Amino acid sequence: MKRLATFLSALLLTQLFVTPTAAVAETPAPAGPPPAVVAPPFHVVRPGETIKSIARAHGIRRRDLRAWNGIVKPNQPSVDGVLHLAKPPAGRLTGWRSWVETVTPAAVNWDAADKCPVDPADLRKVWVTYIDFYGASHQGSIVVHRSIATRTQRAFQALYRMRFRVQGMSPMSLNAPYLSDMGTVTAAYSCRRVSGSTAWSQHAYGLAIDVNPVQNPMVRGTSAGAGFEQRDLHRRGMMHAAGAVRAFTDQGFHWGGRWNTLKDYMHFSTNDR
Repeated sequence: MKRLATFLSALLLTQLFVTPTAAVAETPAPAGPPPAVVAPPFHVVRPGETIKSIARAHGIRRRDLRAWNGIVKPNQPSVDGVLHLAKPPAGRLTGWRSWVETVTPAAVNWDAADKCPVDPADLRKVWVTYIDFYGASHQGSIVVHRSIATRTQRAFQALYRMRFRVQGMSPMSLNAPYLSDMGTVTAAYSCRRVSGSTAWSQHAYGLAIDVNPVQNPMVRGTSAGAGFEQRDLHRRGMMHAAGAVRAFTDQGFHWGGRWNTLKDYMHFSTNDR
């Protein structure tokens, strides 16, 4: 009996302290980006804010805030820009780069049977450096009409200088493999018609660009970005007239956020359509 009691006590201790490996193996991986790209603390700049006011609000030194975000005196942060509130990981941001390439019909899923209004020979793939929602820089591409390629480059260069965040750009398999919804992608050319109409969309001409569709929704009924319809908010990726919108309007684009009927906050076009 004494030996049996000793055996049972040892068995009980084993059950208490041995980790059940099967249970660990069945735990699902967390959703979202890998830990390596988790963002440090950040602040989205609102109208009227300065280096001094932001530093005071967060209890940090002004010189540190400038150093962490590359803002040289006497420059001030831009509205809709995102500032690091701690020293960012070394080597996270790169210098801004851009180049332009021609496209093949296959690259834009072009089919003569669709009778798209623009030939692939008139389209260009514009590569730009952008900053994602986690503060990392990437090379992303966007396909536009060749006539607006230079303006597109300048607009995205302005966004980069503002430290504006873009949720994702093609190729998503490299830039944001953790995002499965292609409706989050900043993009331009798409051979499609206006919803509920036979007229071609300006995207079919490569003359319209949609930036951060979830954060800047089209306000007409319900949408995936319904939580962002309150436009007095300032969150990562949201665009406002006093901030990131100017990157495009300064290059001659019109903003759908100024339309009178529906509001299309993601939409920029060269002819206000």
